[in-house]
Amino acid sequence: MTDDEDGSSPDGSTADAPPADAQPDAPGTADAAATADAADSPDSADAPIDFGTLSLPQRAFVAAVQNPTRGVMIAGLLAFAFSFYVAFWLVFPQVAAFMSAIGAVLVALVALVYLVSDRLSR
Repeated sequence: MTDDEDGSSPDGSTADAPPADAQPDAPGTADAAATADAADSPDSADAPIDFGTLSLPQRAFVAAVQNPTRGVMIAGLLAFAFSFYVAFWLVFPQVAAFMSAIGAVLVALVALVYLVSDRLSR
């Protein structure tokens, strides 16, 4: 049996020194319990977020923050589509007015269904 195997130090003493790679917040210590309680509190920044409670604009903001490149691409595509909408109004104003009225009715219908389903789900 060598000195390394029996746990004694090179100078011959067998004092129990804490290993250098020991974790200071091992389970069962007061510090570990305090950090576990802090993680369980709803005010903690590390607490999991329930995305089901977010509104639609809040969800869009979270998606844009999580992937800003995709948000910029979607904004660019919307700007490109809006330029075609303006050109449509300039070239065919009567048809564009009719199509815009139909689009407004459809958007109002979708908003109404969204609001009714939101009220009924509570």
